[in-house]
Amino acid sequence: MSPPVRVVTDSACDLPQALADELGIEIVPLTIRIGGHEYVDRQDLTPAEFWAKCAASATLPETAAPAPGQYEVLYRRLADEGAEAVVTVCLSSALSATMQSAELAARSVAEDLPGVPLTVLDARTVSLAQGMIVADCARLAADGADHQTVVARANDLIARTKLWGALDTLDNLKKGGRIGGAKAMLATALSIKPIIEVRDGRVEQGGKQRTRSKALGFLVDKVASYGTIENLAVLHADADDVDQFVAMLRRTHAGEIVVGDIGPVVGSHAGHGTIGAAFNVSRT
Repeated sequence: MSPPVRVVTDSACDLPQALADELGIEIVPLTIRIGGHEYVDRQDLTPAEFWAKCAASATLPETAAPAPGQYEVLYRRLADEGAEAVVTVCLSSALSATMQSAELAARSVAEDLPGVPLTVLDARTVSLAQGMIVADCARLAADGADHQTVVARANDLIARTKLWGALDTLDNLKKGGRIGGAKAMLATALSIKPIIEVRDGRVEQGGKQRTRSKALGFLVDKVASYGTIENLAVLHADADDVDQFVAMLRRTHAGEIVVGDIGPVVGSHAGHGTIGAAFNVSRT
């Protein structure tokens, strides 16, 4: 039996499908275009296939937000299934038009679904940072929480969510024209690893480290600097040192650490080998 409040998100959340199914989370897919071909995220491409196609392409993959109609169909279906309210948590509106599509759809069907409030929220983050917010809200909804309680929880978590990452390659910055070929070659020769932070919904520079090991150490120290944290997740783009990174985090974090893949939507921009940590800063 479905909970009275249903939780919706998009495929930038990078939640494992098994967890989404378990919690009744609906995921609206973005699309990815690689080399002139369009793929529906989570349906047409596995992460391994995605990275193989990226390696063979001279241009960056392009991502596109879902059409409002995709949300309209979903909202109507959820109402037909007995939903008393729907809470949609979208990837950062500063990075994608996905939230705009969800809002347009909510307004479009509002008259037809007068007894079903449709709340659309900006996660102001991406990947598993977004996914952990969604999963927490879905668990709350599964316990029978009402609409306003789920919305309040989402807003609370959004305000306390942090996401730090280390890029392993500058190929995507080079392909995207954000760094010249000569600079990319020099930075690669020097093993420069850019550090990024998602802050207020935007991807900001968080520094740079000279080696991969120093980059991982920087991330571990950064997580520890926040003191008590909750809902720690490690996200990675086919990184072969993810187990090492998790082991480093466990030295200072005794709680559960969720590990998940960075999918094509975020991976298109971050690049192969990106690794990061998402978590909520404690209220206390």
